Amino acid sequence: MLKYIETPVIDEDKLLILISIMDRLELSFNEMQNYALSTMLIQIALDTHEHISDSSEDEKNRQLTVLAGDYFSGLYYKLLAESEDILMIKALSQGIKEVNENKILVYQKEFEGIEKLMTSIKHIESSLLLMFADYFKVDLWKDFLANLLLFKRLFKEKSQYIQAESSVLFDALKKITFPIHNNNLDELSIEQQNELLMICDHYLDHSKLAVEKGLKQLPFVNDLLKRRITSILGQYKPYVKTFVEEG
Repeated sequence: MLKYIETPVIDEDKLLILISIMDRLELSFNEMQNYALSTMLIQIALDTHEHISDSSEDEKNRQLTVLAGDYFSGLYYKLLAESEDILMIKALSQGIKEVNENKILVYQKEFEGIEKLMTSIKHIESSLLLMFADYFKVDLWKDFLANLLLFKRLFKEKSQYIQAESSVLFDALKKITFPIHNNNLDELSIEQQNELLMICDHYLDHSKLAVEKGLKQLPFVNDLLKRRITSILGQYKPYVKTFVEEG
């Protein structure tokens, strides 16, 4: 399978958040391991299925990508079923449903405004972990992790756009901001590109402030997660207007 499809990527930041949440709960090592493995397997399955539309036209590649995602999903159900944790299966299943519903909205680019687009991006990135937090009734983590994961996704999409790579977010922003233009992203004027970048920066700034505020409200955050958050936020530099012109 790995001969034909990309190697699955584990989102280590989401894994770190999961471990950090469970670190203060009265769970055994085996319980923590099982919850972490189960949740990350379904996250990998969702990420793998997202690559289907980006895969090559090779039919074998496409079919194996679908099967790989299904395989990871199967492992997730197997682990939780063996532990007989039906309530966790229900919680994560609701998260999966919200992720997939919002992915459809983003890829179809059917939005009444930018705020709803950003809300969908946030749901895609955080719904699984939000259901996890709901299950353990650790509500203080919810806004914090949602804004942190939104910040990460926006930063990634902005970097892809600047590097002239495809960006689902900027494609959707273009349709909302310039609805009468059918240009591809790379055919926009410098002024139009500037406007899209500044919109993205607005939400990056907002989510960064929310993360910093949320971090202060959490009763305990381990040093490893603190250092990682500092590193993530430190990558961001507000957009400089001359970049597109010079680039």
